[in-house]
Amino acid sequence: MASTLPDPSPDARTMPAEETGTAPRAAGGVESHGIDHIPDSERRGRPRELFAVWAAANVNYLSLVVGGALVLMGLSLWQALAVIVVGNLFWLLTGLLAVPGPAAGAPSGVITRTLYGVRGNRVSNAVTGWLISVCYFALNLAAAATAAFSLVGDTGLPVNTAVKTLVVVLIAALTLAISVYGHAAIVRLYLPITLALTAVFAVLAVVVLRHTDFGYAPEHPLTGNALWATVLSGVALIASGPLSYTTSADFSRYLPRATPARAVAGWTASGGFLPSVVVCGLGACAATAVDMNDPESSLQPLLPAWFRPLFLLALVLGTIALNALTAYSAGLALQAVGLRIRRQVSVLIDGTVSVSLTLYALLVSNFLDTVGDVLQLTVVLLGPSTAVYAVDILLRRNRYDGPALTDESPDSPFWFTGGVNRRGALALCLGVAASALCVDTVYTGPLATALGGVDLALPAGLVVSAAAYALPARPGARSGRRPEHP
Repeated sequence: MASTLPDPSPDARTMPAEETGTAPRAAGGVESHGIDHIPDSERRGRPRELFAVWAAANVNYLSLVVGGALVLMGLSLWQALAVIVVGNLFWLLTGLLAVPGPAAGAPSGVITRTLYGVRGNRVSNAVTGWLISVCYFALNLAAAATAAFSLVGDTGLPVNTAVKTLVVVLIAALTLAISVYGHAAIVRLYLPITLALTAVFAVLAVVVLRHTDFGYAPEHPLTGNALWATVLSGVALIASGPLSYTTSADFSRYLPRATPARAVAGWTASGGFLPSVVVCGLGACAATAVDMNDPESSLQPLLPAWFRPLFLLALVLGTIALNALTAYSAGLALQAVGLRIRRQVSVLIDGTVSVSLTLYALLVSNFLDTVGDVLQLTVVLLGPSTAVYAVDILLRRNRYDGPALTDESPDSPFWFTGGVNRRGALALCLGVAASALCVDTVYTGPLATALGGVDLALPAGLVVSAAAYALPARPGARSGRRPEHP
């Protein structure tokens, strides 16, 4: 069996754990595991710990901005709130995708070898795992840096290029420190972070709701195709958040194998859904009172003077929590692409690339404007990839063989044909093609044009990919020692 360890050894199966790099982690130490299988002896924790992990990552500045954007797009307050609830229901899929973690004892980037084959999975991880994660990291880091620049400015220091660079690097360093220490640090830190952020945003909620116009409607209300186009675009915008976490098994894989699947899915989904609905909802409410094109500045007149620095610090802290998860998963995805490097090194590579993109965006060009547009297109990839993964979990009844998944050799039960599971690859490609035909963002697909701008990219990609992957395999299409769908 070929090892998936970053530094494989021909004798990895017989050498002591300390020599293979899979030794149990010392309490408070750096996580030693990467994409290798987590043995039962090292499983621990309870599924309820997942709630704080996801809650801390979703009480953030980006959710506030996205909620306000829905009102800026021309929706009334109650239409925006309805879109927020519907879009965040996609956290149920994120919860489902976390279920294989305890069953396989492996991260998502390895579990998806069942979908695409050993080689095909490397391509999938490079795009939907690593590239999209790095873009999100850069976007969130820029948002946190903007709030931090205001804090620095309040101290009287000049906010020049050198100071901006230092601020970005410091925020990234704090973020990457959590990611490098790994899973145990995330579980331990995110409960107090969640409590601290909840306290700050509770005060913000009181301030915002006092100024909210609950009867708000735009001067020229949207109707007909224009309304449907905006609603569907808004749902896709909100849903892009939970859909970006196809890696949710990364954070559940240390739970004991016998952990109930419903508990894993429930705590993961609720940890993302509840804070996202609340914070996005606050953004929408705030948009009825202030201009949410620049939330950090526009909200200042509403905030008590003593609360302003706490609010800015909370924006930075929330983004650090969000990006630490992103960098952690991106590091695992980079290993799953096939690079034989330690997880800590892969995380630092991700951070270096993201910091470079962020500095270029903030100091040289309007790159993040482009990134923002590109991220609207991520639904074209993320919807189909989520659908294929979810269908596989249901068809297999969550039965995954963790040790077998680590086998990357041609003898692997997940080698399929030439290292590619054609069924999964075809389902993904069909879903992406269907989604691309229906999208209406920086690029407008022909079906979106025919429908007057109504963007059906999200449902089209989900349905086509799910249907294509769920169709019964033709006789002889199965390969390897195990059936494609046990």
